[in-house]
Amino acid sequence: MKKSINDLGDVKGKRALVRVDVNVPLDENHNVTDDTRIQAIVPTIRALQQKGAKIILMAHLGRPKGEWKTEFTLEPVAKYMSKVLGEDVLFVKSPVGEGADKELADLKDGQVALLENIRFYKAEEAKDDDMTFAEELAKLGDFYVNDAFGAAHRKHTSTAKVAHILKPAVAGLLMEKEIRCLSQALDNPTRPFTAVVGGAKVSSKIGVLENLIDKVDNLIIGGGMAYTFVKANGGKIGNSICEDDQMEVAKAIEKKAADKGVKIVMATDVLAADDFSGNGTNKVVPINEIPDGFEGVDAGPESQKAFADVIKNSKTILMNGPVGAFENPKFAEGTKAVLQAIVDATKNGAVSVIGGGDSVSAAKKYFKAEDFTHVSTGGGASLEFIEGKVLPGVAALDEK
Repeated sequence: MKKSINDLGDVKGKRALVRVDVNVPLDENHNVTDDTRIQAIVPTIRALQQKGAKIILMAHLGRPKGEWKTEFTLEPVAKYMSKVLGEDVLFVKSPVGEGADKELADLKDGQVALLENIRFYKAEEAKDDDMTFAEELAKLGDFYVNDAFGAAHRKHTSTAKVAHILKPAVAGLLMEKEIRCLSQALDNPTRPFTAVVGGAKVSSKIGVLENLIDKVDNLIIGGGMAYTFVKANGGKIGNSICEDDQMEVAKAIEKKAADKGVKIVMATDVLAADDFSGNGTNKVVPINEIPDGFEGVDAGPESQKAFADVIKNSKTILMNGPVGAFENPKFAEGTKAVLQAIVDATKNGAVSVIGGGDSVSAAKKYFKAEDFTHVSTGGGASLEFIEGKVLPGVAALDEK
């Protein structure tokens, strides 16, 4: 286990350099439209304030690619955070050098500062081993905290390199919770353990499927990737999305599951559409008999019931990816039904973890975060964690 801020000694008056993920959506007037990620780091800020530390936050917004671009400034985020925290968050326009020293010189115990977008510096995302920029950043703090699970799969200066210089280097409360919930589901699940894996492509989820087969009892495969499996088994999939070059992979995954005694649950019927906008003809057909000119866009009613039955009889459920093109309300019933079953199972004592971008968007669209045991804040990071990959931002932290 990694050390967290709970393992810190006396840090009163010390400067906490904290990497956070406040990469939030903004509208054209630079107003925050979804503050989930900001709310998620509040417990860590409050805990550090209670310890009397000075809090210096590092973060990124968007992909400015090492250039100073006004549309990616974190100033509106600092203003919004001031409202959330009920106190002024000092916005530091120059994150390194004399400017930063000057602006941070009068920071008081418990006060919060947010540095300008760290990705305005090319050295933040540099793939080399040069530590010059990391050393500059490390001068700003007396110890390092990483609470940015959403960026933990990046081997960047602020997420990994600084942690090798500035000690102690510990996890924030959000990071700690993310690692604990995902690890518990994957490594120590109460059984039966069911994973729902959806999304468009088999190729982007091979690692996830391979790793999960070693751990789960049931594997529900939904979304666009299911059609590659159907076609590999000789089914007719019409115009549905399919990766012909992944058909052998699909067969290998099915064989591995059979060898391990893992039950693969796939849709038997689907909603097929001849127009992806949903404004043409939509009809329910068997998944292996989709007519030409039609594509599968959602799990059908029979499949929704089968998925729900498996989920409701599970004690641990991990969802990574939707089972249909839920962004269109006409194609959202399957994903809604799966999420409803997960909510019901959670009420009955199951552990549920929603990991990854699209599943989280769907979960938040139709339910509240508290309806599940844990909703991950990191899309790419949770995907790589479920694949069993080492996340550089986690690896760099101190061991307990």
